[in-house]
Amino acid sequence: MTIYVGNLSYQVTEDDLKRAFAEYGTVGRVQLPTDRETGRPRGFAFVDMEKETEEAAAIEALDGAEWMGRDLKVNKAKPREERNPSRGGGGGGWGGNRGGGGDRDRSGGGGDRDRSGGGGRRY
Repeated sequence: MTIYVGNLSYQVTEDDLKRAFAEYGTVGRVQLPTDRETGRPRGFAFVDMEKETEEAAAIEALDGAEWMGRDLKVNKAKPREERNPSRGGGGGGWGGNRGGGGDRDRSGGGGDRDRSGGGGRRY
């Protein structure tokens, strides 16, 4: 029974979450993902509760509640979506021509500079 907790304060700790959810039942694991670069919390967490009745009570009581200056978003966690292997790795990167300067596309569709007679290279 895993609960998603969103809109968390960046100052929240795993112990804070354990104490808050312990009021509704037995808390198992608490995951508080952190940013890889800064190491600070990302503003959401996952809390495992032992029983469905405890999970339901925590969601009912805490969804929309103000805690640490933020209105919490609390609901049953959805299974993580599998990534599509045909799409390759994650996003990011700077590949391809994104309209910056330099040589233009050889297909002729690279912008007005190629056809204006001044500037740009011709192919």
